[in-house]
Parts: sequence; structure tokens; C-alpha cells
Amino acid sequence: MNILDKIVADKRREVDLKKSLIPVSQLERSVLFERKTVSLANTLRQSNTGIIAEHKRRSPSKSEINQGLNVQDVARGYEAAGVCGMSVLTDGKYFGGSLDDLVVARAAVQMPLLRKEFIIDEYQLLEAKAYGADVILLIAAILTREEIKAFSELAKKLQLNVLLEVHNETELQKSLMPSLDLLGVNNRNLKTFEVSLETSKSLSQLIPDEFVKVSESGISSVEAIKDLQPYGYQGFLIGENFMKTENPGKSAQTFIKKLR
Repeated sequence: MNILDKIVADKRREVDLKKSLIPVSQLERSVLFERKTVSLANTLRQSNTGIIAEHKRRSPSKSEINQGLNVQDVARGYEAAGVCGMSVLTDGKYFGGSLDDLVVARAAVQMPLLRKEFIIDEYQLLEAKAYGADVILLIAAILTREEIKAFSELAKKLQLNVLLEVHNETELQKSLMPSLDLLGVNNRNLKTFEVSLETSKSLSQLIPDEFVKVSESGISSVEAIKDLQPYGYQGFLIGENFMKTENPGKSAQTFIKKLR
């Protein structure tokens, strides 16, 4: 059983438990449920830097990245730095995040927020909306085509952008459909954890132009972004690079200045 299978098995148990504790009707009554969402896809199209910065305390591959920072400070720092959006990890067991992080970030900033989560159930989309997300992540490696279709169409009804993440051509071909907004190519091989920007380059020509192309993982330098921009990428998800510093907002600001 690889790490992804393990995470998904745990996630199914977690979601079943949550559904028994918090009914859908309660999520739909949340103050944030009626909030007008902000499109990350549009923000990236209008940006010349395209940075999506992440809030991430730890990960399965690097146990601890940064446990000491306050989410609201990180969010405000990122917004002040001029990032296009923020990715908030809400998985507790493997990444040390929570839905509370999403709510706290939402209260602190106006920019688009991505709920970074292992989504396996429509219930999690309602949660994302109730806790202030603008975008959800769907991971092609853990979903069938039917699930991607059902989840992305529900997301559209909830006015949430959909970022679909793929790792290879097979995942990309099974997933392409009009209900997606952004297509993310993860440069990390899920089986070996090796990272290569060649993955983004080779898949770029297979992604139709109506989707905003996002490159994820292993982007730690301005050079990497400049290298990927000619391939049509407009979004760049940067996680550990900023989070492993004492002041992620400041390091994002320095990075964006260099990029400009």
C-alpha cells in the first residue's frame, strides 16, 4: 500500500465520521456558505507572476516544515507580497492542517483560497464552501472519471473553481472535461517522490488552452518559473520553499520581486 492509498483509506473513515457528526444542513447554514467566491483562474490569467503560495506545517515526505507560525500571519504576509492565491492544507493526520486554518485565513484576507485536501466525497465540497474556500483540488490519481465529473459539476453549482491535479498522460486523458477551471501538473512522482519539471513540460501541449495551466511541486527558484512560462503555465504552486523560512510572506515578497 503506497502513501496515497493509505491517506485515502484514512480519509474515507474521517469523512464518514464527520458526516455522522455534522449534517449537510448545518454546513449550508454557515455564514460563509452564501459568500461570493473569487476566481483563482481569472486572477492567474491577469497576473504576470502566477504564484499560489501554500500554508503547510508538515508532509509525509518531510515530517516537519514549520509548526510555529500563525495561519493568519502567513495569509496576510502572502497577500501583502502579492501572491495570486493561497493553498491551505486541511488534512490533519498527514499534513497537520485543519478546516479551522481555512476559516482563519478567510477572515484575514480577500484573495482566493484553495482547500488542499484529498477529496473523495461530495460532502467535502460543501465543507470547503462552508469554511470559506474559493477553489477545490481534485486529484486524478485517486478518483474515477465519473467522480471527477460529479465533483467538478457540483463545484460549479457552488461557484467554486476546480483545480484538477494530474501526474501523467493517462490521468490527464481520463480527466479532461468542461467543468474544470485549472489543470495542475504535479512534478512529483507519487511512487518514488522524485521531482522533475520535465513532467510539466511534456504534458503542457496536451492541455487545451481553455484551462489555466498550473505547475506544482519542486518549484523553488525564479529560474524554474521562467523555464516553465514558455510552455503556457500561468500558475505556480509553491509550498515548502516559503514555509520553511521564518517569515513566509517576506520570502514570497522577495521571490516575486525577483520574478518581476
